[in-house]
Amino acid sequence: MKFMKLGSKPDSFQTDCNDNTFVATELASDIIVKVGDVKFFLHKFPLLSKSSLMQKLVAAASEETIDEIEIPDIPGGPASFEICAKFCYGIVVTLNAYNVVAVRCAAEYLEMLETVEKGNLIYKIEVFLSTGIFRGWRDSIIVLQSTRSLLPCSDDLKLVSHCVDSIASKACMDISKVNWSYTYSRKRFTSDNGHTRQQLVPKDWWIEDLCELDLDLYSRVLSTIKAKERVPEKVIGEALRAYACRKLPGFGKGSVTERNNDMKSESIVEAIVELLPLEKGSVSCSFLLKLLGSARMLHCSENIKRDLVKKIGRQLDEAHLSDLLFPSNGDEEENAIYDVEVFLSIVKEFVMIEREDPGLVFDSTKIAVGKLVDGYLAEIAKDPYQSLTKFIELANMVSANARPVHDELYHAIDLYLKEHQELSKGEKKKLCRLMDCKKLSSEASAHAVQNESLPLRVVVQVLYFEQLRAALPATTCNGCSGATEIGSGSNGSLRSVITEENMDSVPTVEDIKSLKSMVLVNGGVKTGHRSSSSDSNKTTEDKGNGKVKAIAMPKKIFGKLLSNKGGSGSDTTGSPDLSKPEDSKSTPLRNGRHSVS
Repeated sequence: MKFMKLGSKPDSFQTDCNDNTFVATELASDIIVKVGDVKFFLHKFPLLSKSSLMQKLVAAASEETIDEIEIPDIPGGPASFEICAKFCYGIVVTLNAYNVVAVRCAAEYLEMLETVEKGNLIYKIEVFLSTGIFRGWRDSIIVLQSTRSLLPCSDDLKLVSHCVDSIASKACMDISKVNWSYTYSRKRFTSDNGHTRQQLVPKDWWIEDLCELDLDLYSRVLSTIKAKERVPEKVIGEALRAYACRKLPGFGKGSVTERNNDMKSESIVEAIVELLPLEKGSVSCSFLLKLLGSARMLHCSENIKRDLVKKIGRQLDEAHLSDLLFPSNGDEEENAIYDVEVFLSIVKEFVMIEREDPGLVFDSTKIAVGKLVDGYLAEIAKDPYQSLTKFIELANMVSANARPVHDELYHAIDLYLKEHQELSKGEKKKLCRLMDCKKLSSEASAHAVQNESLPLRVVVQVLYFEQLRAALPATTCNGCSGATEIGSGSNGSLRSVITEENMDSVPTVEDIKSLKSMVLVNGGVKTGHRSSSSDSNKTTEDKGNGKVKAIAMPKKIFGKLLSNKGGSGSDTTGSPDLSKPEDSKSTPLRNGRHSVS
């Protein structure tokens, strides 16, 4: 730490039991200066020789025959005045980063100018600041922090701006030129082609030291650093994250809690959000989500929360499910566990970006977001108070190409059905329309055909597409993941057999079991049972011909489902026509739209 000594005489200032300060000298004091609660018994000549203000005050007191002068509002109080008074007496005083601002402001107040005496206190302090303090890294930070208690005087004297410029310039310097001490608690080793070497100065060397600053000063420094445009935005983002972890209680390990719901924390969150870099990826999605959680808890402005939602939407594919489970704040449905509306707004931002500029969103990004949404659906499905409307709205936000496999969506629907057994038939149909049975894996299909929570229509669809998967070659069916479309054709074509009216209520549990066993025998669902060698040979032969044979099912079972006249009004186009089970001719495929609603 830099320091400067002024004067040459030994210290002769003493304090009595009543906190009165006096000079131990043979000459009696001829003036009393009261600063706050402290009285200084001094001599006029040393003070008048260096302070223009004291000249004016003494002249005014003499006219009124008053021996006591009162200075109630001098910056720095009695301590600063004592240093200025000792300088007037030529007594040794030491200036350093901790007291120089207060003494500089006090000297300005006392008008210790060059016009009064050459080499006066203001001049000497300015030299010390420019040649010592502002050239040091830690000294500049200490001085800047000390200016806060001396506003507005320190700001009027340009001390704040000089400190800010000094600190920002050093933070923006080429790291090869950094030769001063700084705080850095993280690992300082990097791997280079398998060899470990010490990195002398990391790019973010300055961020921990700046965390010592109060919010208003920190904001000014970081804004200046950003304006210089010489520090990577990723480093700016890391600086903001470090400051949040230091200043927001509990932020590093979780989110701000209710007991920290005060104006100070709210101001910190809002300031950090306003300072966030524009570049995507400059801060992690996890950090943004923690900020959003804190902003909600602290009731920050809507603009702040909206800005965070937009930033999170741009990099939603990086998010972790646990960070998205915001607890309900009372605005959601009564007793709901999670605030689904927040997540909906984030997904809407992602979808908006995808629509406005598709080139910015890769397929892998869409699939990652689709998996995230399905995982979120599975979590909220276990909430007994979660509304079906919000569940369906969120599920529909995912585009078709972002959900190539519907296993996780099926899992979420299954959980919702089991937790909400009071759903009506119509509500179950709406829920199950979210799922495309063609996009279920063999494992998910095996589970679905034995799932008594699903409507019959869904079970039949799953059974049919599993039969189709087993019959067609892999290159043709491709797992029936949407590539194969089944429609009507000549000579007993395949068409829909299940209608809205009979999909839920007619067949019995025994009928379903018979239906499953029949398909299992025909090599449909892969539930772990191996077919006989003759069946395998037959399947191989069918695959070689690229044909799908009608499933021979008892009319007793499907007769209950065949109330549809000619297939009109169907909601499951692509189901097999089983009215002619004896017809073993191959059924042609046509390109048509397969609805899963």
